[in-house]
Amino acid sequence: MSTRPINSPNLTGQGRIASILRFTTELIAWIATPWALADHSVALAVATLVLLIGLPTLFATPGDKRQVLIPVPGIVTIGLVVLQLAAAVLASWAIWPAWAAVVVTTLTAVTAITELPRWRWLLGAPARAAGR
Repeated sequence: MSTRPINSPNLTGQGRIASILRFTTELIAWIATPWALADHSVALAVATLVLLIGLPTLFATPGDKRQVLIPVPGIVTIGLVVLQLAAAVLASWAIWPAWAAVVVTTLTAVTAITELPRWRWLLGAPARAAGR
């Protein structure tokens, strides 16, 4: 008998702060990344926005979200979060003053720390068809 919870901390009260911090960091990535790339290529800016929003919408680990379109193992979900965090940090340093980039970098570090319980859960989560 496994003591592993069926749902990740993301779907419990324990994950509320991590979810708020993660969403805030995602918003920063969604704003800063296209902004940083727009001078180089508008098409690239739009493409990165589609990827940053679209990939986590399509791919999710069952038990980590209420609705899963395409089930993936937990490591994929962790990778998508790390992609968002990295985009927020790199883009903020590329386009904003140092004080703002330091704030974003600090927020990202705190977000990563609060994500650890979820990431531990996700590392043991295989991709299962939704509803099984």
